[in-house]
Parts: sequence; C-alpha cells; structure tokens
Amino acid sequence: MEKRSTFQGKLGFVLAAAGSAVGLGNLWRFPYLAAQYGGGMFLLVYIILAITFGFVLMVTEIAIGRKTQLSPMKAFGALNKKWGWLGKLATVVPVLIFPYYCLIGGWVTKYAFVMVTGKAAEAAEDTFFGNYVSATFDPIIWFLIFIVATTLVIIFGVNRGIEKLSRILMPALLLITVGLSIFVVTRPGSLEGVKYYLLPNIENLSVKTFLAALSQLFYSMSLAMGIMITYGSYFSKEEHIEKATRQIETFDTAIALLAGLMIIPAVFVFSGGDKAALSTGPSLMFVTLPKVFNSMPAGNFIGALFFFLVLFAAITSSVSIMEAIVSGLLDTFKISRLKATVIVMAYGIALGVVCSLGFGLWSGVEFPGIGGILDFLDFVSNSILLPLVGMLTCLMIGFFVKPDLIVSEVELNGPFTMKKFYKVMVKWIAPIFILAILVTNILGAFGLIKI
Repeated sequence: MEKRSTFQGKLGFVLAAAGSAVGLGNLWRFPYLAAQYGGGMFLLVYIILAITFGFVLMVTEIAIGRKTQLSPMKAFGALNKKWGWLGKLATVVPVLIFPYYCLIGGWVTKYAFVMVTGKAAEAAEDTFFGNYVSATFDPIIWFLIFIVATTLVIIFGVNRGIEKLSRILMPALLLITVGLSIFVVTRPGSLEGVKYYLLPNIENLSVKTFLAALSQLFYSMSLAMGIMITYGSYFSKEEHIEKATRQIETFDTAIALLAGLMIIPAVFVFSGGDKAALSTGPSLMFVTLPKVFNSMPAGNFIGALFFFLVLFAAITSSVSIMEAIVSGLLDTFKISRLKATVIVMAYGIALGVVCSLGFGLWSGVEFPGIGGILDFLDFVSNSILLPLVGMLTCLMIGFFVKPDLIVSEVELNGPFTMKKFYKVMVKWIAPIFILAILVTNILGAFGLIKI
C-alpha cells in the first residue's frame, strides 16, 4: 500500500479544494440557473444557503476525511461500522458524474480551440452546437483529449499533480474572471442586466428558486460526492478546518458571482435587453455566448479567454472527481496509483462515449420524464444521489456518530466559533430541508407535482 499523500500546506489544500468546487457548476450551471430563477433573488438565496448549509456540509466532510485519513469508500465505516455502506453509495456519485463531466469538458475544449483559431463567427451560428454534439467522432476526440489531460494530473498525485495545478490555475482563473466581468459591465446597455442579476426582487422568490439554489449548492461546492472527504484525508492535522472552509466557500461563491456578472449582463447587451434570451437554459454558454463574442471588438480573443477560463475550471473539477474514485480504489484494493488511474480512465472513456453517442447515433434512447442518456445520469447523480448522500451524512453524524466527533476534529487547531450553530444544523435543519429537495426532485421529474 502506498503511503498516503498530503498537501504541503493550507494554501495548497484551499486552492485544490476550491479548484474542485469551482468548475462547470460555477461557470456553466450557476449563470443559467440565476438567469432562469430570478437573478438577484436566486443570488441572495444561494449566498444564504452557502454560508449555512454549505458551510455545515463542507466542515463535516473535510473533518471526516482528516479524522479517518481514508477515502469515502472506507471513511464512513471507520466512524461507524453500520454505516460503511454509505461510503460505497457516496463513491457511486463521482463514478456516475465523471464520464459525462469529461464529455462536457470536451465540449469546452472544442470551443476554446474554435475561439483560438479565430472562428467565433462559425461558433455563433444557430446550428453549430447541435451539429457538433450530434456528430459521431468530433465530440469523442475532444472528450478523449480532456479525459487524458485529467488522467495525467492524477497520475502525478496530490503534491506533484493536483496541488501544483491548482496553485497555477486558481489565481489565473480569478484574474481572468475579474477581467472579463469588468469588460462586460462596462459595455453600453449592461446596466439593466447588472440590476437584474444583483438586485433581489421579491416577486421572483418561489419554492422553485429555493430548490434550484439548494440543488446548485451541492453541484457547485462538490458536496456529497466524496470529494471533500478525499481532500480532507490529505489535509494536515496542523491546519484549521473552519478557516479553510471559509476560504474555500468565499473563493467558490466569488467565482460563481463573477461568472453570472460576465454572462447575464452580456446577454442583455447583445439581445437588446430581451429577457427571453436568458431562458435558453443549459445551452446559454454554448449557444448564446459565441453570438456575444462574435459581436464584440476582439471577440475571438475575449471568447478564447472565456473558454480557457471554463476549461481551467473544468479540469480542476474533473481532477477532483477522478481523484475521489482513484482514492477509493487505492484504499480498497491496495493497488498502485497508476493502475487505479488507468482503470478509472478506461471506465470513463467507455461510458463517456456512450453519453456522446446519446446526442447522435443513439439519440433515440430516451428515459420517460427525464431525457437522453446524459440527462439520465445527471438526474440520478445530481437530483437523487447528491441530496440523498448529503441527508444521510447529516443523519449519521447527528444521531449515530454524534456532532461532537466533528467538533473535536475542528478544534484540534483552535476554537470552533460556529459550534452551536453547527450542531443544530447538522442534526435537524439540514437533513429536513435536504429531504424536501430530494422528494421534490423525484416527484417533479415524473410530473407528480408542479411547483
């Protein structure tokens, strides 16, 4: 068995964990959800949830990882033998997410290449995205490039791979995001978009806004995927968990906020203030933004910067997703990191190709009430397993392991200032609200309720 790696310091851990949290969830998913569910009201609800639910769940997962020094596959059982099965369930989440996340990462890589080669006008055509994803070979080639890049980082391990990559990409990502946000908000006509995005309107508050924000929280902050437990197992006992969590949350929320500030006002600018342009959903980034870049001075340059930003974020997140799976194999089967990584890559390629063909040759494969192959994997992982694992983790800590175990781990390096708040949240409030989102997601998918 290989000696367990560790991050060299708090900065390395924070940047790596932030790199995991900051990904397509922030730069692709967050803006279109904010656009659809009320702009400023969605943003306000999300921030409140991040500093309450997000804080509690992240502290819990990091503390579990550091306490046990194990991957999720083994960590839950180490705390309570009767809950060992939860570790296996938690590991299923990254196993399902990894292939299609890398496929979307391949889409981002393709768009970055298109922008770099000066073809923003081509990408702005209405049929470009649909033709690309429905092709047989082109999306698979870009998917393979992305998953191989992810694999190479994992092979180098925690210190030489994940930590070094994060130390470079995270500061660069923040600088590019700030720069593009400033560019967008200074364009003529952007003010209405800025107001819609930053100023809460009580008329836009609904149950759906709350549920969308809570669901986004799991996806955006890499919660209930086993990732933070894995990274926590590499976190030094000499560092303070509460402070590190605050820094990760701040970085993650700032990037999400800036991503919305890039995209939503830009859509207002280049749609003439038409709010209907905000309702394009998941295709907002791939269909609408190339049109925006094509209308800009130096659009190819700006577009290339943006998609490289998204590519950076996608790679840091895919690395963390893959690491959660690899770490589980290392702890369970005691094999080498190289062998475990190759196994995960081979599996990822197999299922990723299936997902890609689901937009083309196998587009006829549909799951009633859900959609195609990728939609099905996304629904099972994000709408069912993420809230389920999050809720069960809270119940295990709250009633079986007891919150004091987490508190004692946090207090190894100083006082836990939110101790009382944490205990109430993890035992009562968090599991009840997460159960609500789980039930609503399932019933809503099959048309049994309308919100």
